[in-house]
Amino acid sequence: MVKVETAKYAPENEKLQHCSALYQAENRAAKYLKDESAHRSFGKREDTDRGRPTSSVLIVTPGGLEHGGGIGRQMGYFLRGLHVSPKGLSYRVVDSRGPWFLGASPLYSCGAVAYLGYALLALLLARCSLRPPLLHVNITGRGSTIRKVLLLIVARVLGLRYSLHLHDYDYADYYEGRSPFLKKLIATTFQRAAAVIVLGRRDQKIISQMFELPRNRVVVLHNAVPDPVPDIVRVQHLGEPCHLLFLGYLSARKGVPELLQALASPPMMTRRWRATLVGGGPIDEFRKLAEKLGIVDKIAFLDWVDEAGVRALCTRADVLVLPSHAEGLAMSILEGMSHGLAVIATPVGAHSEVIEPEESGLFVPPGDVPALAGALARVIDDESLRERLGRGGRERFLAEFDVRLYAARLTNLHARLLGSGRAEPEPIVEGYIP
Repeated sequence: MVKVETAKYAPENEKLQHCSALYQAENRAAKYLKDESAHRSFGKREDTDRGRPTSSVLIVTPGGLEHGGGIGRQMGYFLRGLHVSPKGLSYRVVDSRGPWFLGASPLYSCGAVAYLGYALLALLLARCSLRPPLLHVNITGRGSTIRKVLLLIVARVLGLRYSLHLHDYDYADYYEGRSPFLKKLIATTFQRAAAVIVLGRRDQKIISQMFELPRNRVVVLHNAVPDPVPDIVRVQHLGEPCHLLFLGYLSARKGVPELLQALASPPMMTRRWRATLVGGGPIDEFRKLAEKLGIVDKIAFLDWVDEAGVRALCTRADVLVLPSHAEGLAMSILEGMSHGLAVIATPVGAHSEVIEPEESGLFVPPGDVPALAGALARVIDDESLRERLGRGGRERFLAEFDVRLYAARLTNLHARLLGSGRAEPEPIVEGYIP
């Protein structure tokens, strides 16, 4: 891990230069770690502790680690959280879609088909190894489901076992809107999985009922992030306006229109604050809305940033705000908690399983602009409240959402599946992977 030292508060152009240096340093480390994790072969490799071939897990994820959005970031965190050769397992990453930034273009479509073909080839090669791997397949709705259904039909023909890792804010809605034929294929894909991993207890219940699966085959694994301390030290900027940070794709689903309206409301107009909205999307559209509301000079809009960028931004923020209408479990909330930021969010998806209201964060109803403005005004006015929520959030993060715990739980599940082919051998305590 590269140790990053933060600088004192500087003008915006100096901060951006500082962030750029942080990105480059962290990217060099991340690339090294990725190469070490993702390029392990499936050939015959002896486990020096046991004197037998190492078992393999093939992580299938859209966009790989670098261009897979939150899913790629989570899988990258997982690989970095591993101990050396945990439980005799080795891991390799296969991109099933290609970079997301190509957009909805003919180039993207051709590229996605090519990447899917590469993933199919990887399955064929993996099947030829002495110990065929377990597939850990990350899936969401829409195109991701179509690709994974095709991929896993081939996997079943080849006799490869797989687990499904569902990352979606409302998979039931997507599933119910499909044709009967596609619904049958999707249901079969889920029913033939050795285990289905979901982000929270709500999804555990929904997926179990929707696909008629035993609850102990649908296991809860909350997202997790690395501990940034002591590598990152929070920047203190006494006397400066309260810095509000939004991390996520800028969209209506993420509550960006309501956030801008709340920032322009009368309670906020009399308070000292500045905001940074990060994550790409229709930035120009939201910048125009901010200009119309008269607050554009207090807001910085940034495109998608990598892990190093997130860390650099969190070190300079006071509050993480995410007023989403729908989520599975937002990575940005965990990243804010890990940095000791006061978190303001909505109780959607698995958020209520992560945040304890008034202890590790504040909840506001989705779409409620006055409530959001009131919560923002509270944390801006009350520094002691910000500090208390930040401490509570960090304590909660350390107890449950450090990626090292995540890695231990997931490798434990992989080892059990490779040993038995099913998820049942050990009981699931309160829906979590033991």
